[in-house]
Amino acid sequence: MTKKYQDVIDLINQRIDKQSYLPGDKLPSIRSLSTQLGISKNTVIRAYQQLEANQRIEALPRSGYVIAQPAIAHAAQPEPSYVDLMTLSKDIMSLPPSRQVLATGSAHPDTSFPAIRSLYAEIGRHSRYQTHIPSHYQLPPGNEVLLRQLVYINQELGITTSAQALLITHGAQQAISLSLQALTQPGDIVLVESPCYFGNLLLLESLGLQVIEIPASPSHGIDLPALAKALDNWPVSAIILNPSFNNPTGYLMSEPDRRQLLAMTGEIPIIEDDVFGDLAYGRRPPPLKTLDTQDRVIYCNSLSKTLDSRLRIGWVIAGKYQPVIEKRLMTDNMGSLNLMQSAVGAFLSSGKYRQHLHKIRRSYARKQRQFTRILCESLDQYAWLQGRYLISQPEGGFLCWLTLPEHADSEILYRQALARDISILPGTMFSTQPHYQHCIRLSFATFTETPHWLNGLRSLADIIATHLKPEASLH
Repeated sequence: MTKKYQDVIDLINQRIDKQSYLPGDKLPSIRSLSTQLGISKNTVIRAYQQLEANQRIEALPRSGYVIAQPAIAHAAQPEPSYVDLMTLSKDIMSLPPSRQVLATGSAHPDTSFPAIRSLYAEIGRHSRYQTHIPSHYQLPPGNEVLLRQLVYINQELGITTSAQALLITHGAQQAISLSLQALTQPGDIVLVESPCYFGNLLLLESLGLQVIEIPASPSHGIDLPALAKALDNWPVSAIILNPSFNNPTGYLMSEPDRRQLLAMTGEIPIIEDDVFGDLAYGRRPPPLKTLDTQDRVIYCNSLSKTLDSRLRIGWVIAGKYQPVIEKRLMTDNMGSLNLMQSAVGAFLSSGKYRQHLHKIRRSYARKQRQFTRILCESLDQYAWLQGRYLISQPEGGFLCWLTLPEHADSEILYRQALARDISILPGTMFSTQPHYQHCIRLSFATFTETPHWLNGLRSLADIIATHLKPEASLH
């Protein structure tokens, strides 16, 4: 029988190898881990001492232990690959909403707030008005009233812009797609964080682009040393980043890391996906766009996560790349949604949007705490799960990332949960490699502390526990 401290060593090593822990991540305290695993503090101390001797972790004065940087000679070198996710993604995304009794797999916002009712009343008024004016296309850059309101929204984010420098798009997805088309040719290499939002991976697949995935920690984001090595080894044409309350993990990149990333990437264009950025529970670092002194960050955002995904109102601030993106926008669409743009412009002009943001930020912060507590309590009912999983606790947005023991199969869990009318997203959707087979993305956007949700989360925990029960628990 293996010694207890060796079990702890194996557990930490597995999490490092599976990228559940990344260089710089802080390990649980000795007291915390001993409580989680039901073992003595001396056992944890001995395990940590051995891991430190093996150069897997480092002790920081008065700060506990963190994951060590890997030796350069042995560090994994990410390589370009093509994306092949369409079949899996189409199967999961085509699930009818009526089947999703517990919609933890959805990345749609909570639309139960009063401002959303006001928004749709405004859309109704504008739909009636449309019958009294001649039919016409809403040409780029977009509706003048909406453009002015988006200028104000960006100013509050610290981005100084003008209506002439904004292009309204069919959601942030089109903004990112047009940006990639402006920057790349088929076969070019694009660098992304890993795990990466599957929608961006699907764009790379549709455009015939290669991708290099750089590991990203659920706590602080992309691994900058790994990024530097990739840039040294490969001709990268563009970088896509979602640095504020990232989809899927919820991580928030610090301002020093943002500045370091800009400094180390030279003149490579960066596409900043900031759709969750306005959902900070507290203060958040400034967007990359505000730190950019070379006019190479293309800023993409939308109202899909703060108001309603169905609006399909996004925008792009492209700087020197605007002329070519505007040309593509014109030729692709020959005009945009007149009704939606005029109605949303009027709604934003009412002043209700700012009040709405204050409400949803507080709501999502509360839901995150409640959701995490209940899910952890439900999982901890099973002795063989205690201390064997990690759940990210983001400081904004409404998504979190559940990391299970390495032998878990999230696609099997997806199908088993679906059979009980629970939607989750398997980690395999967020990478071209099988790194996240044991991970699940969850949403707490519509969570309420009701019997419906409580029973649903208990059912999800039961599905996970049954799936993992064959492995002996760690004692």
